[in-house]
Amino acid sequence: MTVATYQVDGMTCGHCVSAVTQEVGKVTGVSGVEVDLANGAVTVTSAAPIDVALIDAAVVEAGYELGGKVELLPQVSGSSCCGSGGCH
Repeated sequence: MTVATYQVDGMTCGHCVSAVTQEVGKVTGVSGVEVDLANGAVTVTSAAPIDVALIDAAVVEAGYELGGKVELLPQVSGSSCCGSGGCH
């Protein structure tokens, strides 16, 4: 599983969150979408990495601009990380 977070410019209200969530959720391969209005971020969960151009097109369709990719975190089933012991 992959989790990628993108900056979205122009979101100002709950309608913005709904529009971005709906459009990004339509992208093939996306299994989850979380939008953080306060930070202007959208976090996309998928089984494999999604082409940023597809996310960009969905955000534009919703009426906003993609500011860029913030992070990409592969999720490993059964692992846990702690401050002193690292991942295991």
